[in-house]
Order: sequence, then structure tokens, then C-alpha cells
Amino acid sequence: MASRIRYGLVGCGMMGVEHIRNLAITPGAELVAIADPVEASLGWAREALGGKAQDVAAYRDAKALAKHEGLDAVIVASPNFTHRDTVAPLFDAGLHILCEKPLATTIEDARWIAERAARHGAVFWTAMEYRYMPPVAALIAGVHGGEIGRLRMLAMREHRFPFLVKVGDWNRFARNTGGTMVEKCCHFFDLMRFIVRSEPVRVYCSGAQDVNHLHERYDGKTPDIVDNSFTTVDFADGTRALLDLCMFADGAEEQEEIVATGDIAQLDVSIPGSVLTRSPRTGFGNPKAPEKRHIDVDAAALAAGSHHGSTFYQHQAFARAVRGEGPVEVTAEDGLKAVAIGMAAEISLREHRVVNMAELLGQPASA
Repeated sequence: MASRIRYGLVGCGMMGVEHIRNLAITPGAELVAIADPVEASLGWAREALGGKAQDVAAYRDAKALAKHEGLDAVIVASPNFTHRDTVAPLFDAGLHILCEKPLATTIEDARWIAERAARHGAVFWTAMEYRYMPPVAALIAGVHGGEIGRLRMLAMREHRFPFLVKVGDWNRFARNTGGTMVEKCCHFFDLMRFIVRSEPVRVYCSGAQDVNHLHERYDGKTPDIVDNSFTTVDFADGTRALLDLCMFADGAEEQEEIVATGDIAQLDVSIPGSVLTRSPRTGFGNPKAPEKRHIDVDAAALAAGSHHGSTFYQHQAFARAVRGEGPVEVTAEDGLKAVAIGMAAEISLREHRVVNMAELLGQPASA
């Protein structure tokens, strides 16, 4: 394939616009077509494109966009519940696909996409931006490189702002998002699997909707999305992981924190502070010996989105895969398993019980 990649984009809301800005700084990327059924969203995309908007074709849906002549790859940034119907014509057209998380809002739809992707002759990539935040990538490299010895405990925290306003506020209801543990937290469940390098066997989640959106009404109905939770995931190799989520903590100085603890040291990183700290074990009463380093992020990448530069770095990896110069780093199977962990957490918090992953994926629970 030539160095130039001709992109289409389905879904021109907030995340779609972030993709537009990152394609603009991705070498060899050319956005040639956009699609969205909402005129206001198309307007946001045209505004982001600036003077190039006149050269970009606009369509109302993925089926029409898939017929655009000369397309190489399509980014899917439409609402979660539309993903299966959106990717179907893109599969049929043989296009490379980057599909935003979560892969789908049900296990059935996610499995259907994963099965189609396995037979797809082109690249299918599940967009899991958090893997590509440079501070997170540095922590992952340290864990996988043996800097902490054998990983035993992994803790993640996201204390942040409430869900943002979307077109029609579709993200206020679990039927559209898959629930907060799928929509928001699939990023972290994907990170858990990627860092631990083992499969989850059981999930326990305690959570509720305590603060956000309680006084909002849509056709007389109150939003039903969880705004805080603790989730514990046990992995087959004995590692345990924890996610601490709070969506009414917008005053927190550090929005995300990851702590990986092994038998010889601990690594932790926070965002946006971008400081990676390695703390070797020193023995009781001995001086601490933390080793700190700041992880730099490209300024243009930071300015192009709200995910600490990760969308830019993910696009570089996706482009390498499209050109045949690198592997597909986040597969549809990865997307399916992240949805499954999130769905297990949703079931656990509603039913107040431990959920075995075998209930959702049929895999044996052996730990």
C-alpha cells in the first residue's frame, strides 16, 4: 500500500472531532469522507477540518460512506449501541477498521464483531487509547521488562468529572452505553489484561449512582448510569487487580493513577502529572529509595485531544498495521474481553455477587 492512507470517519461528535485533529498531524493520513445522521455533528467536523472541509465528502451513514471511491480505512466513533450495524457494511467493503471502545454494548454484538473480524482480510483494531498514553506505556514497559519482579497486585484509580453532554444525551442510559462499567471502564479492564498477561476468572463490583444526573429527566425517565464503584478482578495466574472509579471528583489534581506492585518493587504513575516512580523494597526501617522520572508527551499530540496524547500515538500504530509494517496491537478479541469484564462488573453490582467470567465467555475458571 502507498504511504498515503485515505480515511473515512463515522460519527462526528466529540470523539470523532478528536480523531480529525489527530489525523491532521498523522503523516500520510488524509480524511476524505465523513458520516453522521445529525447535521450539527457534521458541522463540528467541518469546523475541525477548516479549509479542508470542502474536499471531504459527507454522508448520512456508514453504508453510504463505505461506497466512497478509494477509501482505505474507516474510523468508527458513533454511539456505542450503533457499532454492530456501523461496522457491518465496512466489513462487507473490505476496509481497514478502527472501532472506538466499547466494541459493543452486549456480549452477543461484541462476539459477532469479533467473529467477523477474525475472518476479515483487512485490519480490525479496537480503539483502546489508554494503552497509548506515554506515562501508561512507560509503566507497562517497566512491568513487562521485569522492573518490579513478579507482578502480584495492580491498582487503578480514575477520579474525574461526570459524563459529558452528547447528542441527545444518549450516554445517560445503560441501554445505549452498556453501562458505566462497560462504557467508561472497558479501557481499564483492557489495561488490566494487557499488563497482567493472564485472563480474568472472576469479578466483584460494588457501585451505585449516588450524585450525578439524579435530577435529569428524559421522556420522564431518570438516567441509570453508575457514577462510582470499586471493582476487583481475579486473574488465572493469581494476580488481582482493582479499579476505583469516581465520576464526581472533578477537583482531583491527578485524574488517573496506576500502581503495579511486584515482589521486588512497585511502579506507579499518575496523569496528568506524568511522573513514573519506581520504589524498590528496602526493608522495614530503612530509607526509602524512590526513583522518579518525568515522561514527556509530544505537545502537538497533547493539544489534539483530551486523552493525554494517546489518540495520536494509537493512530501511528494503526497506520503501521494498515501499511503492513506492524501488528494489530488491539484486536476485536481484546475488545470483546474488555466488554465481558465490564458486563460482569455491571451484573455484580446489580446482583451483589461475584461473577465468574465463564458465565459470559464460557471459559473455565481455574484460579
